[in-house]
Amino acid sequence: MFDYRAFHPELSDAQLAQLHALRPLYAEWNAAINVISRKDFDQFEERHVLHSLAIARAMRFAPGSRVLDVGTGGGFPGIPLAIAFPECSFVLVDSIGKKIKVVQAVVDALGLGNVKAIHGRAEQVEGRFDFVVSRAVTRLAGFIPWVRNKFEGRSINPWPNGILYLKGGDLAEELAEVKPATEQLPIRAWYPQEFFETKFVVYVKMQ
Repeated sequence: MFDYRAFHPELSDAQLAQLHALRPLYAEWNAAINVISRKDFDQFEERHVLHSLAIARAMRFAPGSRVLDVGTGGGFPGIPLAIAFPECSFVLVDSIGKKIKVVQAVVDALGLGNVKAIHGRAEQVEGRFDFVVSRAVTRLAGFIPWVRNKFEGRSINPWPNGILYLKGGDLAEELAEVKPATEQLPIRAWYPQEFFETKFVVYVKMQ
């Protein structure tokens, strides 16, 4: 069984049980709807759950924070983060209906009362948020306009409200296109696995 607590010692027994329940839930759904690539599923814990939790290493969301996950796909990074931060609320949005169907089923199976799943586009989501999270749905310069007006005016977290974006590779050119202040946080600083060698959490200040 994957040892999440080796990387996140703050996790409770109940949170660990929810994280360990993810593999069988996604295995069952993946047999019907391909939400996670077959070649990645053998490394499900590392490449999907732990990768999502890298955002929790970058930012400990304050209780009461509202987080929007844009292009959540099958629920990443939103569902692992919702497990890690039960006192925060998460809205997970994706334009592909069958993926949101899986997200809702997983949320229901785990009893995650702090998650709302929406079939639609980011621009259509109502409300304001402290942070927007996403896993490499497009280049940042194209992503920012989708969420520019989604942020709360007040800030309750250690960093000003903004975007926390999971990206890989050489990001110099992509980040040069972005006008707001950005910061690259190397995931290898937290997780030693080879998969994370070129992976980052990119923070974009939006407040």
